[in-house]
Amino acid sequence: MPTSTLEAPAITASPVYTELLKRLEARTATIAVVGMGYVGLPLAVCVAKAGFKAIGFDIGEQRVAQLNKGESYITDVTTEELAPLVANGSVAATTDMSRLAEADVVVICVPTPLTPNQTPDITYIEATGRTIAQYLRPGQLVTLESTTYPGTTEEVLQPLLETSGLTLGIDFFLAYSPERVDPGNERYTTHNTNKVLGGVTPACLQAAKTFYQSIIQNIVAVSSPGCAEMVKVFENTFRAVNIALVNELALLCDPMNLNIWEVVEAAGTKPFGMMTFYPGPGVGGHCIPIDPFYLAWKAREYKFQTRFIELAGEINAGMPRFVREKVIRALGKQRKSVAGSTILLLGMAYKKDLGDWRDSPAVDVFEILQGDDANVIYHDPYVPTMTDGNGQSHASVALTPDTLATVDCVVIVTDHTCVDTQWVVENSALVVDTRNATKAITGSLRDKIVLL
Repeated sequence: MPTSTLEAPAITASPVYTELLKRLEARTATIAVVGMGYVGLPLAVCVAKAGFKAIGFDIGEQRVAQLNKGESYITDVTTEELAPLVANGSVAATTDMSRLAEADVVVICVPTPLTPNQTPDITYIEATGRTIAQYLRPGQLVTLESTTYPGTTEEVLQPLLETSGLTLGIDFFLAYSPERVDPGNERYTTHNTNKVLGGVTPACLQAAKTFYQSIIQNIVAVSSPGCAEMVKVFENTFRAVNIALVNELALLCDPMNLNIWEVVEAAGTKPFGMMTFYPGPGVGGHCIPIDPFYLAWKAREYKFQTRFIELAGEINAGMPRFVREKVIRALGKQRKSVAGSTILLLGMAYKKDLGDWRDSPAVDVFEILQGDDANVIYHDPYVPTMTDGNGQSHASVALTPDTLATVDCVVIVTDHTCVDTQWVVENSALVVDTRNATKAITGSLRDKIVLL
């Protein structure tokens, strides 16, 4: 049964509020999901499986056409899972934003990147809010799931929706419930991951709880949208800080000639007071490189400097250059210069077994080594093409003995399980391993391997 951290609030119900709850409880409500990416598509599928009708909204015409054919484009939703839901009308997609008026619930799952100056870019939220306001009608619930800084729901989205002339908590309802998607995680999905939820008013909270508890196993209600927004950025800042700690330890272990992987794994055997994090070439993806900057930016409004958080960001952002240093030193021991050497990066995605290369440290490593006049190529079965910071497109090369024979150094940046690491080492002259993917390799082959 769903649980909550709050007691049920006293609510003066309006007729449209009562009708909304009835439709949600009977599962006759229509749910709009705005933004059909790695968050929106799994949510739409979850909604449909619970018995609701889901309409996915996206500005990408190709993506919408693909969805309406029942074809999935993300790892966490298979085509076999999606196709029957599209066939029976439970899931449909559109670019026609006027159809938002058909929905009883509108869930916003749009991107929230950083600007080039590392400040929050909430233009997608603002644009979506203005669009929803055009079609907002009495009896609708709007929830925001996009990661953002504390205050966005009430300070930015609420005023935009109120331009409709409708009254919050009486005519329409607004809540924040942060996405908690871990791409590629088969154990924890949208359905069984605890859902944090904060409503602007008691009626907003109750309406959102009624919706979410129909599709998600456990609801954790908090006192406000601001609290829920802070929960989200804290979760990922926690990971960023701890990753930075172990990355800094890796930097120290290097001159001490200690194996950071051995240190971390041995420390992880302590049954209390210890949580294991691993070093790597940097952090990537949609949350960890971004969320701490959202929090640090908001903190400056209160004349507060998040020194600890910002330092962690600096350490993590510097790891691709440490990878470069390891490559230069490894090649130097073979009397080779990085300039003119051919370097193969194994993996371009930010995480193993995924095709998502947003903010991937592999891109940084690629560009840094190119800047050293190395001939840099990459192989990633999940990322057939990528575009560097100069707008140049690059294609994944085939991983063959001939390819490896022409390479001076292989750098394992992403440890995809489908890649035979033993075979790679056997056929390579030199391997720099930033993920400890070569852990199981023994004997003389280890002489070819340089760990992070």
